[in-house]
Amino acid sequence: MKDLEKLREKLIHLLKESGCIKFGDFLLSSGRRSNYYVDIKKAVTNPEILKTIAEMIGCYTQGFEGKIGGIELGSVPIATAVSLETGRELVIIRKKPKDYGTGKMVEGELKEGERVILVEDVTTTGSSVIRAVEVIRSLGGVVDKVFVVVDRGEGARENLEKIGVELVPLVTVDKLKD
Repeated sequence: MKDLEKLREKLIHLLKESGCIKFGDFLLSSGRRSNYYVDIKKAVTNPEILKTIAEMIGCYTQGFEGKIGGIELGSVPIATAVSLETGRELVIIRKKPKDYGTGKMVEGELKEGERVILVEDVTTTGSSVIRAVEVIRSLGGVVDKVFVVVDRGEGARENLEKIGVELVPLVTVDKLKD
């Protein structure tokens, strides 16, 4: 197993180096305002950062039998990288049903009772990842763990615990603001 702490330090360094932390006045997807913004999409378009994230999640998920899930759009590159790193199948959860074709909420095959580990780019309150958990569960899938690249520490962990899901942050925002 790769050394998780070395990978974590590398990820923190790469995230800081990428300039993904911005300071100012920002409106977050949760509706809250913040004096900083984690521009994680800037980071996950960098192959070295994406590979480091995938390696870390791969370490955590050794022995896991199931699929990797990504939420449209932000966590799809992360989920794809983890799928390639681990050899596990991928499912993509849409934010809303397609209004054409099959109208599916989940792309990829998901069978009743199948386990899914979700990955997310940034969590604040966890509302978008909670919606994704509900979609997977409504289709008979089992979700009990979410990996997030950066947790802002503003309630996501507690909100996910209320629905029986553990949040595992690769990095907390305080490590990036130092």
